[in-house]
Amino acid sequence: MVAAPRPALRWRAALALALAAVFGLVAMSWPLLAAPGGALTETTSGPWLFVLLLPLVTASVLIQLADGGLDARAVAMLGVMSAVVAAVRPFGAGAAGVETVFFLIILAGRVFGAGFGFILGCTGLFASALLTGGVGPWMPYQMLAAAFVGLGAGLLPRTGASRGGRAGELALLAGYGAVSSLVYGLLLNLSYWPFALTQGNLAYVPGGSVEENLPRLVTYTLATSLGWDVGRAVTTVVLVLATGPLLLRVLRRAARRANWV
Repeated sequence: MVAAPRPALRWRAALALALAAVFGLVAMSWPLLAAPGGALTETTSGPWLFVLLLPLVTASVLIQLADGGLDARAVAMLGVMSAVVAAVRPFGAGAAGVETVFFLIILAGRVFGAGFGFILGCTGLFASALLTGGVGPWMPYQMLAAAFVGLGAGLLPRTGASRGGRAGELALLAGYGAVSSLVYGLLLNLSYWPFALTQGNLAYVPGGSVEENLPRLVTYTLATSLGWDVGRAVTTVVLVLATGPLLLRVLRRAARRANWV
């Protein structure tokens, strides 16, 4: 099976997307980058992260619209996929690590591209938080981490599809789903790890270097959330393998009929 080409991002849209991704990564990684007396601290990171995230995502959408990367049909597809993500998330709700949304973000990012995947990660998690009452200081971190999952899916190489056919593409997506599920858990730990412990080998060291705090973060993740992260990875892999053959065909057929790709 030869995959359909994904829509290409023009330079302005790609620049807006890159800026949003870099901002999100820096904002989420503040515990590793913060210095005593600096602008990134535990008292300012959360509110500013949410305040700045939505305009960046909105700017990315508007620039892609202006450049022709997203037309009205693509925006309608984005709305539909965001609603589907919000609708299926309660079936998992993170119980025992079971997550039922990441396979959709990965498959959509694969078909519609990195820009679509990034925006879907943000809007899908935002919509699901409103639907399930999951609004809180953790929500911006969930939105950004999910956006990175969709972004990475859109950037995956085409070799898995062209060399191994459908099985090769599914194996590539399943492997990416497992890795991204583990990375998602690591990124989310950055939102509360600095406040979870105040002493010990796993505790955050305020003002410490990356070399000092990163091993503590990884050890903390292995000790506290690995079981949930593995459950998320297993769920994502199973759902990608089970639904991928059908959903990839459906999404690509919808894109072709809309003359989008």
